[in-house]
Amino acid sequence: MYHKLSIRSMLIPMTRMVHIPDSEFEFSYARSSGPGGQNVNKVNSKAILKWDLERSPSLTVEQRDRLWGKLRVSEAGQVVVMSDRYRDQGRNREDCIEKFHALIEQALHVPKKRKKTRQSYSSRLKAKESKKRHSEKKSRRASRDW
Repeated sequence: MYHKLSIRSMLIPMTRMVHIPDSEFEFSYARSSGPGGQNVNKVNSKAILKWDLERSPSLTVEQRDRLWGKLRVSEAGQVVVMSDRYRDQGRNREDCIEKFHALIEQALHVPKKRKKTRQSYSSRLKAKESKKRHSEKKSRRASRDW
């Protein structure tokens, strides 16, 4: 059994490039399997955050494409994050937002391109010299024909 709750509107900064208003989030609550003892059977403390990636006006086309490739998205185009770590709704709701923030930040991170490097002249000489010494050592071990 899910309960929907409307939340006040505020801007949640996800990364330096993305700010998603919380009006885009849909929170629902369900019975938790987490901590809470007997209370767990009576109270809806599990928080479920749904965010419509497909229709979000907060993203550029490039960001949306990157998120589609990196996140698990439902057939309806929604990202779903759940939390039942704590015993109360409020803390689980905050935990959902933190998890969502981490997911978005990780998915939008663009790794730096690798710069090609060359071995220095001295390191190539050193490697060649080492190889030569190793070869000489092996050749001295060769069986002698007496």
